[in-house]
Amino acid sequence: MRLPIAFVVIAGFIAFVLTGPVAVGWSMEKVDHGLFGELLQKYVHNGTVDYAGFKAEENELDRYLQHLEGVQPQKLSRNEQLAFYINAYNAYTIKLVLTGYPNIKSIKDLGTFWRSPWKKEFVRLEGRTMTLDDIEHGIIRPRFQDPRIHFAVNCAARSCPPLISEPYGGDTLDQQLDGVAKAFVNDPERNDLKDNTLYVSKIFDWYGNDFKEGIVAFFIQYGSADLRSRIQGIGDGIKVQYLPYDWTLNGK
Repeated sequence: MRLPIAFVVIAGFIAFVLTGPVAVGWSMEKVDHGLFGELLQKYVHNGTVDYAGFKAEENELDRYLQHLEGVQPQKLSRNEQLAFYINAYNAYTIKLVLTGYPNIKSIKDLGTFWRSPWKKEFVRLEGRTMTLDDIEHGIIRPRFQDPRIHFAVNCAARSCPPLISEPYGGDTLDQQLDGVAKAFVNDPERNDLKDNTLYVSKIFDWYGNDFKEGIVAFFIQYGSADLRSRIQGIGDGIKVQYLPYDWTLNGK
């Protein structure tokens, strides 16, 4: 039996009214990272973290972490989700450091022989307890597959890509990730090209598989015009060597 065209149009309109706002609502939801942003502006300058300042306002950091507990990531757009997880990782890393500060010289001091600090179950998200490794290796890396995240998540060490003084946001995520990737690649204290050898951070060794096009191609993509030209001038003869990693706390 064929239904009248008017009936089909009306039925379709009703279905849109009933389902449209829900779908749009899910994609338009945003997480308020304002409180974290205020703390970052106060206590992070040029990548150096004032942990004493964070310690003095630890209650505010705790309020932000409690706010994150109530977020339902599945209702967020892709970029909002990724920004949420990066901010959560960075905020919980600061919280972890504060559990031992000022009596630690490295975040590694908070681990044991049997368990690294990144495997401590103290992160409260999505109604369960997880670890920092769960966020980075269980969610961010496999789900989003974006190598730029390695310059956004912060491990609280001097050799780690610097923590920026603002939270990541869904609307600005691509620009922010491009910014931190370019800043890290072009930082001569973290990477350098001498003769025909590209000396790079151990990050490119540990997570080499995440750089699908290869490490050299990544440097060509995000390097300055001068660095890109020098790399391309070497061609296939370029070698890659990994630099030692300084795990000293990235504090004042």
